[in-house]
Amino acid sequence: MLGIDVARVIVAETLKAGAEMKPLSVVVLDAGGHVIAFERSDGAAPGRFDIARAKAHGAVMLGMGGRAQMARAESQAYFMAALSGVYEGKILPVPGGVLVRDAGGAVVGAVGVTGDTSDNDAAAAEAGIRAAGFEPEA
Repeated sequence: MLGIDVARVIVAETLKAGAEMKPLSVVVLDAGGHVIAFERSDGAAPGRFDIARAKAHGAVMLGMGGRAQMARAESQAYFMAALSGVYEGKILPVPGGVLVRDAGGAVVGAVGVTGDTSDNDAAAAEAGIRAAGFEPEA
């Protein structure tokens, strides 16, 4: 289960992993898509919360990380566009939305990171998730 204490570890370790990157914003969602924690680095643009949340929300709602979502968007653009409507625009199918899986493989939440390149965002999220003792799926 992802609670506030674990979410805080994920946020702190994600920001630590991204310390050499551009200012990052990190959101942690539970398995129902609810925000547990959010933090943005000094200098991060104020609109980054919505981007980070959309990356994480898409991951948890669709059960696939941002990379898989992007591949799906490239092969079935109409499908992902329709899903964006279903989820009221709260899906951003790019790397940086990372599923959080427990030791048994169950999805317990998702992390969304934004601020640098999408691949760097995903790498920082993966580091934060691993540091908290969970498995990432980007």
